[in-house]
Order: sequence, then C-alpha cells, then structure tokens
Amino acid sequence: MKITWKDSEEIGIALLETHPGIDPLAVRFTDLHRWVTELADFTDDPQKSNEGILEAIQMAWYEEFQDQ
Repeated sequence: MKITWKDSEEIGIALLETHPGIDPLAVRFTDLHRWVTELADFTDDPQKSNEGILEAIQMAWYEEFQDQ
C-alpha cells in the first residue's frame, strides 16, 4: 500500500508500529517528518509537507497511542 501525506491515519498506525512506546506528543516535527519519509510504504514528495500536515499525523498517531 502506498502512503502519502494525506494518509494521516495510516501514517499514525505505521509510526505506532515502527516506534512503539514513543509518546507522539514528545516528538519534534523535524523528527516526525524524517520518520514519515523513512516509512517503507511512503511514496510522496518529502517537500510537500507542512506544519498542518505534520500536526494531523501527530494527532492521528497520538489517538492510536492512547488506544493501546
């Protein structure tokens, strides 16, 4: 499955799996950006992200983190 910046829920799940135990709210956006672009299924242009997109991903990841 290909993942793009618009797939915040899928990215959140993938980040939970690749970085278990990490509190998403403690992650800097620079690290979050890098971790997203390093996901195996991520296929989007790394330059197309912005603060709003990263915040949406962080919140989706945080929701998954809380549901554990």
